Amino acid sequence: MIISHNYYYLFSIIKTNKLYYLKYKILTKEEFKNIYNQYFDTIRRYIYYKSGNSDLATDIAQETFIKVWEKQFDFKSKKIVPLLYKISSDQFVNHIRRESVEKEYLKEFKFNFIEGKRDNILEYKELKQTYENALIKLSEKQREVFLMSRLEELTYKEIALRLEITVKAVEKRMSIALSELKRQLIYDEN
Repeated sequence: MIISHNYYYLFSIIKTNKLYYLKYKILTKEEFKNIYNQYFDTIRRYIYYKSGNSDLATDIAQETFIKVWEKQFDFKSKKIVPLLYKISSDQFVNHIRRESVEKEYLKEFKFNFIEGKRDNILEYKELKQTYENALIKLSEKQREVFLMSRLEELTYKEIALRLEITVKAVEKRMSIALSELKRQLIYDEN
């Protein structure tokens, strides 16, 4: 039995003729705003000290508070500050991992060119431009799914949850995106 009243949800569980209640308060916009104003600069500085990049620190601090809002954590708990640090630290580690994957991905496209050989540099730039043009030619939905999968390393299930679509829809969009990219890259190569 679920009863809602004034932002409180009461969950009742009947066990051996006893009634147990679990109280969970939903975070309101005003309460979130107070937490954001109180801790945003602290979290941003924490990430800045780790990264040395103020733009990255601001982005990760914002992502941290977005996650707090989405997950509706209990804000009155004394554990909110350590939780903010944990979430921001995890976001930073994820960013570093994504960055390293992006670098590895770009290395695959690089040619083994000899210093001073402008032809190889031009070939690399042409290939990169062809790839970017092929991405642009994808529909917005296909490009979104492709980039979430490749750059953010999200699974199809995570993409489906984020976009609020089915996993089958994600699979179809990805399949079309990959075949279209392959066709574009092979067509431009000839």
